[in-house]
Amino acid sequence: MTDFEFAWSALGGDPALLRRVTATVREGALVGRLPVRESARICVGVCALAAAELAARREGLARVPGVRVDDGAVATAFTSERHLRVAGREPVSFAPLSRFWRTADGWLRTHANYPHHRRRLLAALDLPDDPARVAAALGERSAPDAEEAVYAAGGLAVALRTPAQWAAHEQGAAVTRRPLVEHERLDSAPARALAPAPGNLASPAAGLRVLDLTRVVAGPVATRTLALLGADVLRVDPPGLPELPDQHADTGFGKRSAALDLTSGRAEFEELLARADVVVTGYRPGALDRFGLSPRALAGRRPGLVVAELSAWGPDGPWAGRRGFDSLVQAATGIAVVEGSAERPGALPAQALDHGTGHLLAAAVLRSLTDRAREGGGRLVRLSLARTAAWLMDEVRPDRAGPARREPAQAYPGPEPWLAERDSRLGRLRYALPPVSYAGGPADWARPPGPWGADAAAWR
Repeated sequence: MTDFEFAWSALGGDPALLRRVTATVREGALVGRLPVRESARICVGVCALAAAELAARREGLARVPGVRVDDGAVATAFTSERHLRVAGREPVSFAPLSRFWRTADGWLRTHANYPHHRRRLLAALDLPDDPARVAAALGERSAPDAEEAVYAAGGLAVALRTPAQWAAHEQGAAVTRRPLVEHERLDSAPARALAPAPGNLASPAAGLRVLDLTRVVAGPVATRTLALLGADVLRVDPPGLPELPDQHADTGFGKRSAALDLTSGRAEFEELLARADVVVTGYRPGALDRFGLSPRALAGRRPGLVVAELSAWGPDGPWAGRRGFDSLVQAATGIAVVEGSAERPGALPAQALDHGTGHLLAAAVLRSLTDRAREGGGRLVRLSLARTAAWLMDEVRPDRAGPARREPAQAYPGPEPWLAERDSRLGRLRYALPPVSYAGGPADWARPPGPWGADAAAWR
């Protein structure tokens, strides 16, 4: 079995459809010690195949459209935040306190891009906002000690671990016990027929409403992909926690954005839920339960709902309730050691855990919609960055990555062929085009991103 076949099987897909996929291999794209190019190709390829499958069903086609996955498009999309320009301005990437720090016994990776995370990191260390002071203080502490202290203060820090150390860690063991993609039937609601969409292969998700309760990168990449395919995606955030502007611009294509307090605005939220087809969440496992937003509670109020859950560390184990980001998962799982040198830790050539997991999550939603139309029943699908990391490190191999049909390898010419420009309410944008591609499929998003929280919390 190729790794492509494994991923499609993990999504519950029909293996006969794999012959519809062709890959354009680009040497020099997403170069790393780990098989990042191959895993990225798989994640996007299975997402495109799931989209083509749903499109064929809604069109009433006997044959699923052919899928083409191009390493150049994938590499450009997986580094989309680097190519974004807003009115000619380059995006702000990592904040000064988001980096690796030398400790007395190794290295610590912190994440402080969000103001509230920066405040908590500094509070844990009892220091002012001064990188030199932070470096001096951490240089005298052990990495595990600093990790626990920052976490206890609500901040984000992870001690660098080798792959062997992560495998021996209780959270590492909990992650590898889980499948790459988890599926669960939530109810036995009748099959919800998808209205035929003749002549509209490009929008297999047209007419579907997606309630987007995600933040940062991976979850928004998933919902951005669903928006590409025609879904009405409404992202809802707490009013007091705005998304980082450039991050929102990069992942906001095709969507609308509303700010809504889940306590004072509960009636509005319930109106949204009553008409939603899909709810995607990207908070820590259990974090939304107090609002009555566990998967079963949601399905109880909206039978037949597809719920997609994304987390950093997975749903169980001692770190299940911890916040996490791509860079922190790379540090904890040993990726940063593998991609680094004897002098310092390294990183993947892209935020591949975020983008890869985001495309797998979108694929899982699309496959759930297809299965629900056939068999009925609400669905829960669940993925985590840490499980995608384990798959990348331990299971993907370049010599068996797939798909079976490939064109002769070509050189990666750089990102330019897969960049576009358009006007928006944010200013003139340069951005990466979507990598999801199939015959008759969409070439770009129907709308550019708008300002964060500027839309009404209501369906169109």
